[in-house]
Amino acid sequence: MEFKDYYQLMGVKRDATQDEIKRAYRKLARKYHPDVSKEPDAEARFKEVGEAYEVLKDPEKRTAYDQLGANWKAGQDFHPPPDWDQGFEFHGGGFTGADADHFSDFFESLFGRGGFGGARAGHARREFYARGEDAHAKVLIDVEDAYRGTTRPLTLRHTELGADGRPHLKERTLNVSIPKGVRQGQHIRLAKQGGAGIGKGAAGDLYLEVEFRPHPLYSVEGKDLYLNLPVAPWEAALGATLKVPTPDGTVDLKLPPGSSGGRKLRLRGRGLPAKEPGDLYVVLQIALPKADSEAAKKAYADFEQALAFNPRAHLGI
Repeated sequence: MEFKDYYQLMGVKRDATQDEIKRAYRKLARKYHPDVSKEPDAEARFKEVGEAYEVLKDPEKRTAYDQLGANWKAGQDFHPPPDWDQGFEFHGGGFTGADADHFSDFFESLFGRGGFGGARAGHARREFYARGEDAHAKVLIDVEDAYRGTTRPLTLRHTELGADGRPHLKERTLNVSIPKGVRQGQHIRLAKQGGAGIGKGAAGDLYLEVEFRPHPLYSVEGKDLYLNLPVAPWEAALGATLKVPTPDGTVDLKLPPGSSGGRKLRLRGRGLPAKEPGDLYVVLQIALPKADSEAAKKAYADFEQALAFNPRAHLGI
């Protein structure tokens, strides 16, 4: 997937005001409109300009896009960092005029098909009675937080237009209660913490999408956890009782004799807490001692002679 430089497509500087962006779009839209343009690539250029304007005309989309940095060049291979939009509050109800069916893969990888947070639940709404807009943000937590629950401060950034016509970042800090058993992708609703209402209209809500930080030990799939556990060859061959770390503490695991690398052993109910808790799967990884001494080399040679083992026998060689 290629990076798109929306400023370059619009022919404006990165510090352009919203009025400058609007004027640039109108000029380019007239130039490349398929009904009137004689340019050979008019339709494709018209779609690119529309996509660029969809991002740069919206202060929130524009400010988040700017977080990717100015060092990216158009056409470079690009994959969005997993936490590129952490801490951003996204308001608004999606697209506001461009043809959403023709946005590029680059756009959808950042903003989804429904505008900001297209894959997220609870899009913002503008009600007749001027209720405030709902807001959306991502919150990164540790796996251990989901086991015990916690309260943590969360600093959120949102965008406001300043008197100079350019978007400016504002920050606020909330104390967020992370419930026990929360899962990746789940939304935590904070009532009346979204956009302010107009007049006597109630404030909107803030929806926090939960995402787990990468963990040095565990990977998460739904309610289940996976742990790669190194075992010595003799432990795998003869069986053993091993200490296994879990987010709730260390437990004993009985390793059956004749276990092989890649085998999965289940610790029932040791996954994420829930009415029906998930499981923790221990994936065995055979760890070989280093032959870094004469004694170790001799032990390996004796091992070879004693077992006469051919790991490639099943290949006929």
